[in-house]
Amino acid sequence: MPSFDIVNKIDLQKIDNAVNTAKKELLNRYDLKDELCSIEIDKKNKSVKLEAKQEMALQTLIDIILSKFSKQGLDVRSLDLSKEPNPSGRIVLQELKIKEGLDKETAKKVIAYIKTVGAKVQAAVNDDQVRVTGKKIDDLQEIIAQLRTQDFEVPLQFENFRS
Repeated sequence: MPSFDIVNKIDLQKIDNAVNTAKKELLNRYDLKDELCSIEIDKKNKSVKLEAKQEMALQTLIDIILSKFSKQGLDVRSLDLSKEPNPSGRIVLQELKIKEGLDKETAKKVIAYIKTVGAKVQAAVNDDQVRVTGKKIDDLQEIIAQLRTQDFEVPLQFENFRS
């Protein structure tokens, strides 16, 4: 039976490139010259750590990171911006987690949406991905087209399309 997987994978090398170009821009920005700002990537914990003297400078750092992500072709929804910045002495810290994989709630939303489309396919959760199977390839391609029009708060990729 034809099938495909719905996943949320990130390319750490592209994220590393985006952070490095953001660091270069940080060195050249006149408005952040005396702000003691820094941007670091933690590949082990899959997060981007930002620190600045003021919250306004921290917001500028976030804007720089988001612009560099989009220039690298990365989806900015892969960063978790929900955490509030926490002050630590004279500096303000913020950790932006990188979302990878589909969590249970998102997988349930995807499956529920697939059921509402009405195509004759079955969807099941496998670890951090959703496998969709059906009798016809056309049904699977219709599901992919429908899923691309929806926003599930994480970037979705479709792989392992087998016929």
